[in-house]
Amino acid sequence: MKNFVDELKWRGMIHDMTPSTDSFLSKNKTVGYIGFDPTADSLHIGNLVQIMTLVHFQKYGNTPIVLIGGATGMIGDPSGKSKERNFLDVSTIDNNQKKIKLQFEKFLKFSGDNAASIVNNKTWFENFNLLDFLRDVGKNININYMMSKESVKNRLESGISFTEFTYQLIQGFDFLWLWENKNVKIQFGGSDQWGNILTGNELIRKVTNGESYALTTPLITKSDGGKFGKTEDGNVWLDPEKTSPYKFYQFWINISDEDAVNFIKIFSMKNKNDINELIKNHQKEPHLRLLQNSLADEITQTVHDKNSLNVAKSTSKILFGKSTRDDFYALSEDTIKSISTAVPCVKINKTDLGKDFKTLLTESSDFKIFSSKSELIRMIKNNGLMINKEKVKDDQYDISSNLHFKKYLLLQKGKKNYTFIIVE
Repeated sequence: MKNFVDELKWRGMIHDMTPSTDSFLSKNKTVGYIGFDPTADSLHIGNLVQIMTLVHFQKYGNTPIVLIGGATGMIGDPSGKSKERNFLDVSTIDNNQKKIKLQFEKFLKFSGDNAASIVNNKTWFENFNLLDFLRDVGKNININYMMSKESVKNRLESGISFTEFTYQLIQGFDFLWLWENKNVKIQFGGSDQWGNILTGNELIRKVTNGESYALTTPLITKSDGGKFGKTEDGNVWLDPEKTSPYKFYQFWINISDEDAVNFIKIFSMKNKNDINELIKNHQKEPHLRLLQNSLADEITQTVHDKNSLNVAKSTSKILFGKSTRDDFYALSEDTIKSISTAVPCVKINKTDLGKDFKTLLTESSDFKIFSSKSELIRMIKNNGLMINKEKVKDDQYDISSNLHFKKYLLLQKGKKNYTFIIVE
């Protein structure tokens, strides 16, 4: 690739740019930023597009700045929202910031040449009083300009508070402050941020008569019309406590072929030749799901680590591959625990192990895996019940002597109906 913009173009990561942005970036090494409001204690994969923008920006010798919105997070951005956000308290926002900072370190280089840095807009807003803001910022942007922004127009009918209405001024001042104090020349964001970013450009022009630039990425959509990054459980988070590495890995494994062709360009750091070769080979043998496997491996290892990737793959093999009893008992305890995040999980007391096998699975007060003993016996006769990847041959099965690590049991009804049992 010739430059950063060329890189984003072939990856399909440019929605809009201000005039001369391409020319400026091709001739200069510069400083750019993206803002992230700490509305949760973790980033999710919807944030990955912006993170990858900064990754490529840094790769081409530029200096990325991550702005954590300690101030803007207290207000709430109306962009893309149909109703007012709930306010977060200061301690929650501070806690969210600390956790989010750690996640950026997985992607960006924070030492050496063109090292990334993290700033918090609370540091320049906490001593900025209302009258100063109205005089120094509000005076420069007229109301008609603010009303023309999509984030405002889309909310006029349902209603928008003065607080959210002024959000674009606050974000605009962020850009101005960074332009004056950190030599930031360009702001990046999603396409829904275009209006807010342009307000910053306008403020810089009015206050300093200086040049600044903007580049936005497109909204990522799925081929089936569903929202990217959403599952039945909600957002796919980068925090392993909120989305386990197994579920994170499975999200990428299960994307469609059409989406995989687009997502490999956006979310992989592989170069153009390698990606095009991968796409070509995938299209020859789509049943091998080469794109999905490559993407799942790379992103899971980056967001988590190599061990988490191996555990996720081992868990997937046990649940969906042609694994055996020996494979199950060869699993590490980390992998065994990962299974509990992948399938329904029940906990039983050691005292329950004294119960008859049929009674335990049909009459337990905590869970009933089978509705009746006759159903259980019928499934055994039809070779439909497996425990720890081994077929149960009769109804006299001894659970206590087959526990892995003396506490885990994987019960399988049919092909995919699993229950993971933990003995406490």
